[in-house]
Amino acid sequence: MSPADFEPFALDLATAAAEVTLPGFRQELAVVDKGAAGAFDPVTAADRDAEAVLRRAIAARFPDHGVIGEEYGEDRPDADWVWVLDPIDGTRAYVSGLPLWTTLIALLHAGEPVLGVVAQPYLQEVFIGTTVGSRLVRPDHPDRALQTRSCPSLAHATVSTTDPALFAGEEAEAWRRVRAGARMSRLGCDAYAYAMVAAGQIDVVLESGLKLWDWAPHKPLIEGAGGLVCGWDSLSSADGRVLAMGDRGLRTGLLPLLRS
Repeated sequence: MSPADFEPFALDLATAAAEVTLPGFRQELAVVDKGAAGAFDPVTAADRDAEAVLRRAIAARFPDHGVIGEEYGEDRPDADWVWVLDPIDGTRAYVSGLPLWTTLIALLHAGEPVLGVVAQPYLQEVFIGTTVGSRLVRPDHPDRALQTRSCPSLAHATVSTTDPALFAGEEAEAWRRVRAGARMSRLGCDAYAYAMVAAGQIDVVLESGLKLWDWAPHKPLIEGAGGLVCGWDSLSSADGRVLAMGDRGLRTGLLPLLRS
């Protein structure tokens, strides 16, 4: 099977997650802080319940596939096909009533991300892509092909990160250099910013400290739309320092700023 053959099932997973997460959005929620002292990292029952639903669906349809999820860990991570799940990326936005949280789903083949989904249920948007193409799926609308925009110069770029306070030391300095060279910055968008790169609205997302489920869905989505997802100093994002860009030509100007 090719990655594109799994797209209908991936869309079904996004729908199943939405049925769990949407009822709790903008409602009174019990929030558990799973962060270390001084670092609020919320999780809700919706996070856990949605991932459980997705895991059951995968086990029923593809019992030989592996699963890696933020809430329940790894199940056969060395399988040929592995689903990577983050049921609510941006839980801070979720509990704050902001429609910038997303459900992230990726499919790995032989360890490489080959299919990615960024779904925002409240806005009824599902961004889905493979290396052969990406599209936006909405109810009652024709699917729209996604294309990153041409922007080879940082001076004309819109750059984004979730929160500059999450950077420390040299990483914070690198963000400041990138921000100073850009036309505009947008903050606090979590994974929705990556969807906007694929849609040609934002040019660069720069983040560090990401886990596999935080970045794996974005690589096939953005690259299927013409962009690039890589590391700060290499093509690999495995160290959690992720650079996403709509125009691959931006990398030449960005790398010296990240390495200074």
